Amino acid sequence: MENRDIARIFNEIADILEITGGNPYKVRAYSRAARNIEDLSKRIEDICREDKKALREIPGVGEAIAKKIEEIIKTGKLKKHQQLLKKVPPELLELMQITGIGPRHLKLLKEKLGVKNTADLEIVCKQHRVQDLEGFGEKTEKKILDALGDFKHSKGRMKLDQAKEYATSIIQYLKEQDKNINTVETAGSLRRGLETIGDLDILVASKDSKKVMDSFVSYPEVKTILSKGNTKSSIILKSGFQVDLRDIKKQKLGSALIYFTGSKAHNIHIRKIAKADGLKINEYGVFRRKKNIASKTEEDVYKTVGLKYILPELREDRGEIEAASKDKLPNVIELKDIKGDLHMHTRASDGAHTIADMVIAASQKNYEYVAITEHSKGLKIAGGLNEKELARHIKKIDKEDKKIKGIRILKGIEVDIKDNGKLDLSDSILKELDIVIAAIHTKFNMNKTEMTERILKAFDNKYVNILAHPTGRLIGKRKPYEIDFEKIFKVAKKRNIMMELNCFPNRLDLKDIHCKMAKDIGVKIIISTDAHSKQQLNNMEYGVITARRGWLEDADVLNTFKFNKFIKGIKRT
Repeated sequence: MENRDIARIFNEIADILEITGGNPYKVRAYSRAARNIEDLSKRIEDICREDKKALREIPGVGEAIAKKIEEIIKTGKLKKHQQLLKKVPPELLELMQITGIGPRHLKLLKEKLGVKNTADLEIVCKQHRVQDLEGFGEKTEKKILDALGDFKHSKGRMKLDQAKEYATSIIQYLKEQDKNINTVETAGSLRRGLETIGDLDILVASKDSKKVMDSFVSYPEVKTILSKGNTKSSIILKSGFQVDLRDIKKQKLGSALIYFTGSKAHNIHIRKIAKADGLKINEYGVFRRKKNIASKTEEDVYKTVGLKYILPELREDRGEIEAASKDKLPNVIELKDIKGDLHMHTRASDGAHTIADMVIAASQKNYEYVAITEHSKGLKIAGGLNEKELARHIKKIDKEDKKIKGIRILKGIEVDIKDNGKLDLSDSILKELDIVIAAIHTKFNMNKTEMTERILKAFDNKYVNILAHPTGRLIGKRKPYEIDFEKIFKVAKKRNIMMELNCFPNRLDLKDIHCKMAKDIGVKIIISTDAHSKQQLNNMEYGVITARRGWLEDADVLNTFKFNKFIKGIKRT
């Protein structure tokens, strides 16, 4: 069982309890457990196998939920979940995944309009029957219809971290089944590091293709075998995720990797260059007439068309081919370049671990510095701190900074930007901090002009250093609010305010194209995990992947700097 599968079970329990009027405390408990399980960087099955006690260290996982996890891993299902599914059919439950549909809305839609599934919902919205229901209205109806479109678009797609988790498990399984596999590589959008993945492509170079294909279709999580051949097979996993496996001759692996990694636009551009030189490129190699002149490595293939090797993350036909032809590709950031994590939460607000727990875990990554940044008082649901509570917390951070050697602990806050652009903590306490991260957590429905002015008003506060998750999006769940990026970036550059690239896999905010835009304007980026537990510090990997897709180099990312240079660089101008 993958993390996503276990999280889905707990989310469905929470939704059914909410629909049927269950205990609100239990609803929140299951939802929290699901969210934190889904955000783990390590397979929960591996955690359980290594040390069952470690399950209790996962935020939101107490004794009762830990036992349920063990039951799911052991049997593949949960008795309580199966019982609850008899009360609410899956088609109706799916409606809860659409933004704007809560239990009360769902009950009205079902009782008044006979809505039983997403198809019914789309029909009644288009017939404008929803707006007549009590508590809905024309605007709500339109929002539901828009959210339904987003849901249909994202359905069947998987977040980057989840896709990587599935790929890692399958690759590990294949290697265990056949010790003679020479090479296994992911391709497609996962290899390029897209934020969501439609299906998974895996390439192998083996000595026994039949054995590999037999093992692949026998993978324990297979739901459906779509096809099985000598060199290619396709399966659907129990999660609904499609996986394609191809066995490639080792001498043709380079050309196959380029072809199956994509993107389509990148490959078409390369083929045009090749054609102009009398060459033909496909998955089998580069051909001059019938002679194969390059196929073994990707470097060889690019060289035949006069290009330097192009990293998979850059292959989107956004100028990388022109840059490669002039030897001007960026020397993009790597995970090892990160020197510190500047956004994390502890038990003081809504985190799972203590200051010491988080800092020691960060020091094990060889970081030179971290910032402890709790929520501010405006976010009550997250245990946000008021001025007095923050003052006490600052003393605790200072105490730990003196106690824990080898890493610097900076005092910070994730302070809410109110509707009028003011911050919800006073300057008298903000001036005591090393890092102030401004964030929007409310009223996402402002128009572009209003939201831009709200953020710029926050920039007027001289203590603001960083804008957190600048577009507020939650991938597949909440659209980004609209802002004038150019206007915000230009003011940020002038005042030396950093843009955060939030590493949470359901955020990845800023997204890649806006990272590139910030780089071009000259705005510095901070890559931070927004970790609420020790395990979530590992999400730095996904932020770095997004940064690479955005062409970011060391000089563009402030937390690649050593401590003294970082401290100078973070100061406002």
